[in-house]
Amino acid sequence: MRRRQIAVVAGSATVLGLLTAVASTAARPDDDPVRLTATPESVQVVGLPCLPSSFRLGMTNVGSADLYADVELAAGGPVVLDRGLVSSWLPAWDPDHTVTARVGVTVPRDAEPGTYEVRATTDGAEVAVPVEVLPQPPKGDGDNLALGEQAVASSTHANFDVCGAVDGNTNSEEWDTLTGWNDGTSGAFPDTYDVVLAAPAQLTRVETWTLDSTRYPAARYGLRDFDVQVRTGGAWQTVHEVRGNTAGRVTSTFAPVTADAVRIVGLASNNRDYSRLVEVQAFTD
Repeated sequence: MRRRQIAVVAGSATVLGLLTAVASTAARPDDDPVRLTATPESVQVVGLPCLPSSFRLGMTNVGSADLYADVELAAGGPVVLDRGLVSSWLPAWDPDHTVTARVGVTVPRDAEPGTYEVRATTDGAEVAVPVEVLPQPPKGDGDNLALGEQAVASSTHANFDVCGAVDGNTNSEEWDTLTGWNDGTSGAFPDTYDVVLAAPAQLTRVETWTLDSTRYPAARYGLRDFDVQVRTGGAWQTVHEVRGNTAGRVTSTFAPVTADAVRIVGLASNNRDYSRLVEVQAFTD
């Protein structure tokens, strides 16, 4: 089980590590010896804390001599990058070898929808990455108020990301493609997963999706015992106690409570190791 990493706003350089190799003796052009690429070639992002985006910057030495490359990153409009510089040693291997670095992309909540641009430049090379800022998802009655909002957990497994259970993906079959959340303390309970809402709301329903795929059925790998809590007046209040669960989806309905956060307290899993959540949703209806 694997999990991706989330973008954070920062401006520090990242050194990808020293690669050692014997330079090729084959004649190759030395004009513009570094080739830059971006994968994907364009990205989309939403201005919510847990709906960031990213691309992988590729750096390839197409010359005949080893070199050290500094690639400067600049973003237009409201786009914020998690780094301003990527540095790497690029050996002159033949065939060419590409070194890649992840570049996190975020925008503030009030970012104007539209298409902006990220540019990566080094001596003689440049690549532009279009960034489309999408409109905010609706957050009214009947909408999932937890979608993309800030998540906080008691711990998170190194292969996962804390935002994985509020990314809008409820498909357990895609657990292995980096969606969902897994705590980082095997066999140790309780575990907590919190979602802080954008504003207080009168909640009446929480949907908890635990792992339940063909390969990892809930009856073996899902959360068995857990509490659903909401934060009201600065204190956590339990609105549903779930025990002996073997289903992938649990619906918790309760009398309206004005709350500004939702918490899932994992007390036991069906195989007694980890708390696993695919998605947490909160509603006012």
